Amino acid sequence: MLEAAIFDWDGTLADTRATIILSFQQALKENHIITADISDEYIERRIGIGATKTFREILREIKHPVDESLVKRLVESKSQTQINLKHQIQLFPDVIDVLETLQDKIRLGLASMNNKSVIDAVVNDKGLEKYFQVIVTADAVRQSKPHPEIFLKCAQQLNTLPSKCVVIEDSLFGVKAAKNASMKCIAVTTGAYSKEELEQENPDAVVANLKQAKFLLQSPAFV
Repeated sequence: MLEAAIFDWDGTLADTRATIILSFQQALKENHIITADISDEYIERRIGIGATKTFREILREIKHPVDESLVKRLVESKSQTQINLKHQIQLFPDVIDVLETLQDKIRLGLASMNNKSVIDAVVNDKGLEKYFQVIVTADAVRQSKPHPEIFLKCAQQLNTLPSKCVVIEDSLFGVKAAKNASMKCIAVTTGAYSKEELEQENPDAVVANLKQAKFLLQSPAFV
């Protein structure tokens, strides 16, 4: 019997793709990093692993020294830009309905590799903080998805076993992390990845949207 549902944020509950890409590109520009070879798609396909890891990969890609003080400045700049753009972020359809339906039936957690400052700002702006008993962000873990650390920490704080958790994710990294944590996983195709790509990571189900995920979570056959 499932006891907890753990949601990702970017691409799962909220359409943040445009603001993430803009905030990464702006941070690179502000720090005078030449990024002619770093396309929007390059950034988009890394949503879910966290800003720190993404900036390290970008610096390696353009043969720039990976200076951790520079990485820290880039992350801070990216985070501030995304916070400034919070009003442009739209929740996906049915988010409120899904959370309200589930909150009295199952424990709810949010586990995002975005930074705490960003998640706090956007979740509060959308009025969603009341739905989650636990929120875990990149600042609280050492390892990025697809490592399972963030989901395991969320389960621990929800006071439940991994085997009694289901993760709702949109990215390949997130699905891998959920399976590495020995949790059930519902993948949604609202992020940067196709149904076929997500299916290759063997989630328990792939759905088009959160409404379909809600039906699964209410199905005795699934839980």
